[in-house]
Amino acid sequence: MANTYSQIYIQVVFSVQNRKALIHESWETELYKYITGIVQNKGQKLIAINGMPDHIHIFIGMKPNSCLSDLVREIKKSSNSFINEKKLTNVPFNWQEGFGAFSYSFSQIDTVVNYIKNQKSHHQTKSFKEEYLEFLNKFEIEYKEEYLFDWLD
Repeated sequence: MANTYSQIYIQVVFSVQNRKALIHESWETELYKYITGIVQNKGQKLIAINGMPDHIHIFIGMKPNSCLSDLVREIKKSSNSFINEKKLTNVPFNWQEGFGAFSYSFSQIDTVVNYIKNQKSHHQTKSFKEEYLEFLNKFEIEYKEEYLFDWLD
């Protein structure tokens, strides 16, 4: 898009279906590289990616010619197929429906990158549910509990 200038930074968060801990550390790096390729092939900039066995965080520099929902749908669909075709889990793998998307300013990039890089240590003291609800409340996003992810408590 000629004469279109933007700064759009979005952190996307989504989980494994039924919040099962299926993402194994032996292949998570391969998954993250695969997802990075999807984001880049769609003309977007992947800034950071990391997660836990049951969920993932992706920080993206978005261009205004892309629809976030379409991008997330493609990430989920393609990575889902990738995991199942490579038989990386003993059970069929699926991402849970829905996702969270949170926007940030340029001045917050380093903070968000560090937050995503430190997921493993961060989740020693906070569950994914606590983290996700904290995001929703911090960003003042209205939600109904029954429409949130299926939580394993």
